[in-house]
Amino acid sequence: MDNGSDDGTAEWLEADWPRVQVEISNEPLSFARAVNRGITRALYSHVCLLNNDMILEPGFFEALVRAFDRVPDLFCATAQIFFPEGVRREETGKAVYAQSDPEAFPIRCDEPLAGEDLTWVLYGSGGCSLYDAAKLRALGSIDETYAPAYVEDLDIGYRAWQRGWATVYVAGAKLEHRHRATSARYFTAEQLEEILEINYLRFVARAVATPEVFRKLWRQALDRLRLRSSSALRGAWRIALEGGAPEGVECDEEALLALTGGGVAVLAGGAPEGKVLITSDEQESPAHYAEMVLVRREAGALAYRAALAQTVRKWGRERVVTSSASADPGESRSDRDSK
Repeated sequence: MDNGSDDGTAEWLEADWPRVQVEISNEPLSFARAVNRGITRALYSHVCLLNNDMILEPGFFEALVRAFDRVPDLFCATAQIFFPEGVRREETGKAVYAQSDPEAFPIRCDEPLAGEDLTWVLYGSGGCSLYDAAKLRALGSIDETYAPAYVEDLDIGYRAWQRGWATVYVAGAKLEHRHRATSARYFTAEQLEEILEINYLRFVARAVATPEVFRKLWRQALDRLRLRSSSALRGAWRIALEGGAPEGVECDEEALLALTGGGVAVLAGGAPEGKVLITSDEQESPAHYAEMVLVRREAGALAYRAALAQTVRKWGRERVVTSSASADPGESRSDRDSK
């Protein structure tokens, strides 16, 4: 998708790669409008959204495809992101819902643990993720409300989770991101920051279905905008009135946010035919298991139950075991004994 470029990309592709279909827009479109034009023309079972400021390592696509063979009803497999040497790693691919302090943006990227792979994440980066094309189209593709860019990938990932379609982080799909190499040509850092804040408000108003969860996220967003004296606060009331949250969502959104809140990690095991362990013991080794799911105590009972449900869905109940240190923090001992 050549989105209003002026560097001869379309002509180069036509000359050197004539089999590549090129969708051309002479004028720059928003990210969502641009990729949707490409998605419309894509004919295969999976669609990879890949930005022009990404440098791939060998095996990138193969690693993303393998995730769909391993995780049932997978919507999106997202890559492990690195930054150039000497540049702070602002993204990793492990996107979680977590706020470190009242002024911090409520979505962050955590550093993956050693051996971590296929951990459930809130969404996949729109710049380096592989999607199930049928599921993507069932959701109406990328929401073009989010202009000119940012948060549209959070929106589509969240709406997929509402249908029970997961997104996972894939350690073996590695790339280097030359962050904002394109957007910085058109917007200042301050403008990009305001765009991010406004589009996050749009996400909360449009995508969050549970009233209690909406009130929590909306209040949190307004509080941090006040603390930051952000100009995005001025238009918040209008965004709230426009709203548009989906109806009929049966997903437990609180459990979703707990599962993807940074307290759950999936670690590759050393025994492919072995059991799958769910544990809160950070000293436990995954070597003797097919996979190990680490649920930190501070993540809470809701995260534990959500991780257990996802693990059973993936492996089947007969292969899932818990260690003595992995009991649901919300259960009493008598509850566990009765099971």
